[in-house]
Amino acid sequence: MTDFNPNNPGIPGNIFGLPYSVEQADIVILPIPWDVTVSYGSGTSRGPAAILNASTQIDYSIPKVHKPWELKVAMEIVSDEVLQKSNLLRSDAERYIQWIEQAGDEHQDIRHRINLACSELERDVRKKIDYYLERDILVGCLGGDHSTPLGLINALANRYDSFGILQIDAHMDLRDAYEGLEYSHASIMFNALTNSNISHLIQVGIRDYCEEEVEYIRNSNCKVITFYDQDLKEASFNGSTWQNQVKKILSELPDLIYISFDIDGLNPSLCPNTGTPVPGGLSFQEATYLIQMLVKSGKKIIGFDLSEVSPGEGDWDANVGARILYQLAVYAGISQGKLKFEK
Repeated sequence: MTDFNPNNPGIPGNIFGLPYSVEQADIVILPIPWDVTVSYGSGTSRGPAAILNASTQIDYSIPKVHKPWELKVAMEIVSDEVLQKSNLLRSDAERYIQWIEQAGDEHQDIRHRINLACSELERDVRKKIDYYLERDILVGCLGGDHSTPLGLINALANRYDSFGILQIDAHMDLRDAYEGLEYSHASIMFNALTNSNISHLIQVGIRDYCEEEVEYIRNSNCKVITFYDQDLKEASFNGSTWQNQVKKILSELPDLIYISFDIDGLNPSLCPNTGTPVPGGLSFQEATYLIQMLVKSGKKIIGFDLSEVSPGEGDWDANVGARILYQLAVYAGISQGKLKFEK
């Protein structure tokens, strides 16, 4: 660290260009290049590598944060084996989804193969997470589609008696085995909430959902609270500041928080190649202010994920994704006492 100059270009091949190895890290980023279950646009399996490449050209300073580059963040190698398996299964999934949409024929053998592979991925991710949690290392998952962090969420549910999830997303993701796929990206929060140790799910930016999901929320006894994008925008049109709206959001959250950040929670001008873009959404500054104020309120981030970044033909989506990931890591580090706000 004594030789690292944060004013110089970052180190190629290291997340954010930082000079830390996984063995040294306070926070480990686990890349999961997997997008088997996406139901519209694909390409998020290439998100982790694209974000890694884009991350080395960011500048480190964040307003009101003291030396954020001193946070020891490292990323595991992006697995070619997982990526190749995802690509093979994605071809099967595309045919399977087409058959459902056109003929109503579910092809149970393909569905079973996909469900089994996704179950194995969840198990392998959870095993890796357990290794880090046993060493008191905070983990952030980098997808891939939004199904990928289930192993992290399940591992945390085994470790903590109670915690809440802050979900930034365009979609509720509360469908039960969407399209017959038990581990669908559209089912991540349905699957996560099978853990009784998750006390609250607070959703922000939601603007695409179905009646099944609304009914799930109605029956949740306020376990799931949704801040719809339209309601947030209407409140701002009527004079409510984002600061006041953030206070309302944070008032619903417990002290221990897992952040699940689907990039399509942002305005699609920031992520045009994500798999299921939806008009509306948060600005970059609104999203990062929400996370900053969560930490300033004294709540502790116990894990996080970033998903659904698809690089497309250019670097824009990956550049935005890298900066969201950096903010998530830095504010998680502050909440864990590894960094400090400037006085």
